[in-house]
Amino acid sequence: MDEHRLRDIITIFVLSVTAVLTAWCGFEASKWGGEMSIAFSRASSARIQAANHEGEARDARQFDLTIYAQWVIANADRRPELAQYIEERFTPAFATAFDAWQADGSLEPSPFARVEYLPEGTAAAADWSAKADERFDQALENNQRGDNFSLLTVLFALVLFLTAMSQRRVSRWSSGILLALGIVAGIVGVAIIFTLPVII
Repeated sequence: MDEHRLRDIITIFVLSVTAVLTAWCGFEASKWGGEMSIAFSRASSARIQAANHEGEARDARQFDLTIYAQWVIANADRRPELAQYIEERFTPAFATAFDAWQADGSLEPSPFARVEYLPEGTAAAADWSAKADERFDQALENNQRGDNFSLLTVLFALVLFLTAMSQRRVSRWSSGILLALGIVAGIVGVAIIFTLPVII
């Protein structure tokens, strides 16, 4: 087999494989773009849930503040029966903080300053906020993965260009250099693909 025919076979092989790899990278970029959109959507949904629970906690805090203000007034007026009646209507979260506050000698300005005070919705808001952050980070990571495959598509397009140019009517050594460069770039691209996560 002469050198010219061998070079043609290699060129056809490189072009065929590169065409498939280019299509594969485009497919992967599209799939990771879809995963990015889904993750952003889930992050947005989690943010809404966090905001809802934060509103619930804010309402509970306002209710506790109103009841506590009445307790302060009753205490200042030296009406222990009324103060006791109000205490019995504290929410569980505020009652826990109130008992801890009194047990420590009421050192803080109010029970609201106690770490024990966690109005209903606070923990759920924190959990949903953490989920939103996690999903947002996942979306950014998926976006980067899609970008990586898009860059590989450009790299394989370069391989196609170099390989095709090697078939032009140029000197034999120029043709060989162009083909060699195309093959090296293709090998680099394939090596990079093996380092990236894929999704079907």
